Amino acid sequence: MSRQPLEVADIFRDHGPAWRHARTGRLSLGQLKVMSAIERCRTAALGGHVARCEACAHTEIAYNSCRNRHCPKCQGAVAKRWLAAREAELLPVAYFHVVFTVPGAIGDIAYHNKALVYNLLFKAAADALLTIGADPKHLGARLGLVAVLHTWGSAMTHHPHLHCVVPGAGLSLDGERWVACRPTFFLPVRVLSRRFRRRFMDTLCERHAAGQLSFFGKLEPLQHPRAFADFLAPLRKSEWVVDARPPFAGPAAVLAYLSRYTHRVAIANSRLIAFNAQRVTFRWKDYRAKEQCRYKTMSLATDEFIRRFLIHVLPHGFHRIRHYGLFANGQRAENLAKARALLGVETLRDDSDDSDDATPDHWLLCPSCGGAMRIIETFESGHAPPAPPHRGGDPP
Repeated sequence: MSRQPLEVADIFRDHGPAWRHARTGRLSLGQLKVMSAIERCRTAALGGHVARCEACAHTEIAYNSCRNRHCPKCQGAVAKRWLAAREAELLPVAYFHVVFTVPGAIGDIAYHNKALVYNLLFKAAADALLTIGADPKHLGARLGLVAVLHTWGSAMTHHPHLHCVVPGAGLSLDGERWVACRPTFFLPVRVLSRRFRRRFMDTLCERHAAGQLSFFGKLEPLQHPRAFADFLAPLRKSEWVVDARPPFAGPAAVLAYLSRYTHRVAIANSRLIAFNAQRVTFRWKDYRAKEQCRYKTMSLATDEFIRRFLIHVLPHGFHRIRHYGLFANGQRAENLAKARALLGVETLRDDSDDSDDATPDHWLLCPSCGGAMRIIETFESGHAPPAPPHRGGDPP
């Protein structure tokens, strides 16, 4: 795999030790683990292997990946395996993209209550789609959806929102028919928004009454019920952003979209432009600007860049990709088989390997001739190969 000229790992290795030392006792174990994993990823610190092409004898060293879900270098292979599994589940129907966003004031609460508020975001969005979709006044069908959590804006600020991919059709409530929406209209956005807002706010208040929310700094007064109610009052009246976008142009476009969104991290290495001890410069997209002026560059103090990256470290064990309705894990295969039967299409066989333990021999290709690369030697963590590999055409 070709290396980007500048990587988040370079910034962490150069500036990370001093940054961590200055914040001793103020970083979570999860954040420390993410920094360590990214710094060590694809270096001799994690060990690796030597692979040789069976056709031209080209030989290369490959260091092991950290496999941390926040690492910009490790998401490509994981996304490919995940997408291979999802390809067999796609139905030959129109798919819509629906985005649920919470107001900035809710984002402030989420900053110190990530697991609770992010879980609530998933549940409220899924409830809105499944409830309104099942309403006979709208579609009157049981829907399925894939939801992906993003916690960042393009400038790496804290901006929790949910991307949902939803087929514009579903099983009738009695399970006997396939019900499709109109070609270019899915569900009314305003109805979705208000259902989402009501479910989210009611559950958030229940969590507050149960003493499950934490508040720090300027939000500390919100511990008191009266102050919390006053804080939420204007949010109950404002319109929350739910964006239902036009349908994708077929299943292939759905997969292309998912490949960009499912395993994304706060910033890709490809967006980094320059770095020194003082500042990091990167490309970002300003959605408030006119279309032709949206792509800009931003320069942040290196300390601030690292801080922004690490605020998007998810709680341990938190699932950022979830399936609901017809696509819920327990009954997904059965529901998809029934949907395909009603649509009159053949059930696809899923031969993909969705595990994290796929053997590298299955996918290594020679960069010189395209032949199969086979592992001829492995080396343990902290050890370099015993000798430099020879190149194709040279004697071993």
